[in-house]
Amino acid sequence: MAAQTDVMTLTTVTIAPMDGAADARAFYDLNARWITQHFALEDSDLAVMTDPETAVVAAGGAVLVAREGERCIGCVALLPHAPGVAELAKMTVDPDHRGAGVGRALITAAIDRARSMGFDRLVLESNTALVAAVRLYESVGFRHVPVDERQPSPYARADVFMDLDLTRLPVGHRPGPSVELHSH
Repeated sequence: MAAQTDVMTLTTVTIAPMDGAADARAFYDLNARWITQHFALEDSDLAVMTDPETAVVAAGGAVLVAREGERCIGCVALLPHAPGVAELAKMTVDPDHRGAGVGRALITAAIDRARSMGFDRLVLESNTALVAAVRLYESVGFRHVPVDERQPSPYARADVFMDLDLTRLPVGHRPGPSVELHSH
């Protein structure tokens, strides 16, 4: 009888700040792909996606990208909203990498980054059609914002409003099950 061997391939995914024009282009492409799959691109999308260095980073926020080798496979932005408040925005993972923990790793990295930048609260807007995304946000501690506490949205598609109080999370909090991803 021949010996059976199991082969396991480990892939390292790194999460780091956006670095240069190629990352900015990947940020645009990844977001345009998921948005146009479900909705229409809006002016507010394009204002952030077209020049994230100016619209996000220069405004005091951050863009994080997930890479597998040299390939950008996911991204998320932290957009300053008000003193102490940032919006978790434009989070997406390439369809070929969904379900592998990359989205959870991006959110965890974004929470860590928001804390290090001095933000006390994260807000986000989504849509009920994005069931997996809303469940992921809930699983890391985001709560649904009551109608009477919501701010006006620049997005016609937004019908889910959530927030996360970063001051209530213990330092070093790792939301949900751990994943074997490396971030720096």
